[in-house]
Amino acid sequence: MTSHDETLRDSWALVLGSSSGFGAATSIELARRGMHVFGVHLDRKATLPNAERVVAEIRSAGREALFFNVNAAGEGERTEVCNKIAEKLAGAGDPGFVRVVLHSLAFGTLKPYFADKPEEMVTQRQIEMTLDVMANSLVYWCQDLYKRKLLRSGSRIFSMTSAGSQRIWKSYGPVSAAKCALESHTRQIACELAPEGITANCIMAGVTDTPSLRKIPGSEVMVEHAIHANPGKRLTTPEDVARAIAVLARPESAWLTGAVIPVDGGEILA
Repeated sequence: MTSHDETLRDSWALVLGSSSGFGAATSIELARRGMHVFGVHLDRKATLPNAERVVAEIRSAGREALFFNVNAAGEGERTEVCNKIAEKLAGAGDPGFVRVVLHSLAFGTLKPYFADKPEEMVTQRQIEMTLDVMANSLVYWCQDLYKRKLLRSGSRIFSMTSAGSQRIWKSYGPVSAAKCALESHTRQIACELAPEGITANCIMAGVTDTPSLRKIPGSEVMVEHAIHANPGKRLTTPEDVARAIAVLARPESAWLTGAVIPVDGGEILA
């Protein structure tokens, strides 16, 4: 188990998408470094044990876990969670704000723009939903936290992008567009909040075996290519990304903002 990091100890993280993939791994890693975790996830009965496992691991590290099983893209749900975070931190004393925000929401449409059958083509509603959940919601969460003075000097905002923002893959168009928008939102947040000592960066993970990846048509081919091309001859893991975020959450990263940071073992070089 990683020992507590005194620069992070007893501060709080908010992880959007905390029950699986990058969100789950980062929640656990930050807890091992000494952070408490607010988690937002959307799970039905069949997948709820995933969230329960993450909560158990956080608590086994001696940290607090306050998880919310709600739709992170819903305005009412977001308001309710932010109010509860504010209430919790009002009695927490120093630091009393959210030190790390991780946006790791992966819910979107994987359909082509064009198909022989019109019903197989992505619709306007599906594109807008994908952009709203996977990109625009980052802005809304940060705004709500900021209005409540829960983002302050030293806060670190991270969003999860991928090489899919730059590369074409069948049926990935709506998600690719969302990743491009997410990167743009992150740069704008970084610029506007820099005077207040708040940073925002995108983490571009390499191909990682997560539930989201498996939903992409032809993902097995993507996996084979990544293993062959990666200098390390393996896929990126959620834990690789979680450890990178834990390092970047430290005070020493204060001058790093507005960047897209590859965490892929050199995969992007191939």
